[in-house]
Amino acid sequence: MENARKKFLDPRELKKLKEELILPEFDIPQTGRVAGIDFGTVRIGIAVCDTERILASPWENYARKNPNLDAKFFRQLVTEERVTLWVVGLPLYPSGDESEKSIQARQFGKWLWETTQTPVVFFDERYSSKFADELMKMAPLTQKQRKNRRDKLAAYVILSAWLESDHKKQNKPADLSLED
Repeated sequence: MENARKKFLDPRELKKLKEELILPEFDIPQTGRVAGIDFGTVRIGIAVCDTERILASPWENYARKNPNLDAKFFRQLVTEERVTLWVVGLPLYPSGDESEKSIQARQFGKWLWETTQTPVVFFDERYSSKFADELMKMAPLTQKQRKNRRDKLAAYVILSAWLESDHKKQNKPADLSLED
């Protein structure tokens, strides 16, 4: 029963983590492809959009290996797909509070920025996996096929929502800021 409880972070611990995870300021690139990320500690769902930033598509589920191979994969993705911006889904509680998973997603976003030198914004991903599950219910898929598609479809949901939001029209990131 203990594991079923939500783990809210201690405010002092959260403040310290926030200070460590602030990304450099940048202008949102107005051209190039954007990649959406559904972060997971085992698998990472990836979606990409077209160069006009109109249409997102599920791209791949990446099974994490080790830091060196992961870095090689994401650098190669930036080069081959001409990614100019990452949109990393931020798992928040329904109240909007940060969770341990959201801190892990922020840590991954910082690593992604440092590894690929490609700007990162964070975007609220609440219910993206549930929405992906609902989309797949309409398809004649087995449970295993659904599981294999879930993360990249969740990344597609995150990226599509970002593309439809006003955030992409702004010059500066208006993402989920760490600042109080």
